[in-house]
Amino acid sequence: MAIELINPDGLPKPDAYVQVAIATGTRTVYLSGQVARTAEGEPVGAGDLSAQTEQAYLNVATGLAAAGGTFDDIAKLTIYVVDWSLDKGEALMSGAIRAAERLGVNPMKPTTLIGVAALGEPDLLVEVEAVAVLP
Repeated sequence: MAIELINPDGLPKPDAYVQVAIATGTRTVYLSGQVARTAEGEPVGAGDLSAQTEQAYLNVATGLAAAGGTFDDIAKLTIYVVDWSLDKGEALMSGAIRAAERLGVNPMKPTTLIGVAALGEPDLLVEVEAVAVLP
């Protein structure tokens, strides 16, 4: 694996992500933000942050597979959530965990969470982009 994930001493050890990814691979993959759409472009999980997060994570995995990688190759996630507040954390995490269970991977990655006013389409609640390093 080209990614080593650590929570070093001297930094907080969060429950929802890890602090550092050490990449030793040779190819970097930048994945566009993925949203709650099927391959046919159909919306998934109207009004449901958890369902939309799950679909976005599954779409990230699909994009990485096309590049020859897996979710385990992710060095960094950026998650954009419409009208973010702490009370949305449980729904966000449950969607990520369901996707990880379906994929058989660990969802813990260095992650930046950004609250936004809106995304590209009015029904979208979450968008997930990834940077991966492949061997």
